[in-house]
Amino acid sequence: MLVDVARRILLVMGVGFLIANLRIGLETFRFLKRRSSAILTWRGSKPKYYGMQLGLGVVLGILLVYDAVVLVRAMESEQVQTAIARRAPQVFGVGMMFLYYGYALPLSLRIGRGFYADGIWSENGFVPYQNIGAVSWREGKEPALVIVSRLRNLARRLPVPGMHYAAARRLLLDKIAAHDIQLMHTGLELGAHDERDDV
Repeated sequence: MLVDVARRILLVMGVGFLIANLRIGLETFRFLKRRSSAILTWRGSKPKYYGMQLGLGVVLGILLVYDAVVLVRAMESEQVQTAIARRAPQVFGVGMMFLYYGYALPLSLRIGRGFYADGIWSENGFVPYQNIGAVSWREGKEPALVIVSRLRNLARRLPVPGMHYAAARRLLLDKIAAHDIQLMHTGLELGAHDERDDV
């Protein structure tokens, strides 16, 4: 009974990690198509526990090999359908987690964050310039550009390395001056207003 519950949990986790893997794969494909239009980009910063996540990927890889060997042996000693029904959910769940921690997560860090000809690539994905409704800088240990979409009430964050900060600010001002980015305004505006002052 407990083994069946564990298999079901692994199957559900496998589906969740499959979706995450497909999402990263799609993002990587979009990045490869857009890479030639990069203006100012840098690699994404590593997560806080990145080394531990890679270690987890190694452990999952070893577990996957073990599960695959057990499945093959079970197929030799039992009926094929019974062996697959009993072992496949575990192999699938562990396999998807291994794929995520061993390949997809490191691959996602290779996507260039920053400015492209047609938009900005933030931590959470790409935002075309025409969809940007508001921007704001957050100063701190590492400056970050906060981008608010005009289509959805959604803020995205783009950490900017110190060496690129001045160039990023200048580029953002140029995009606003060229009306590639048109900022939304709320409240009363009396007199002339320059959108570049909002940055």
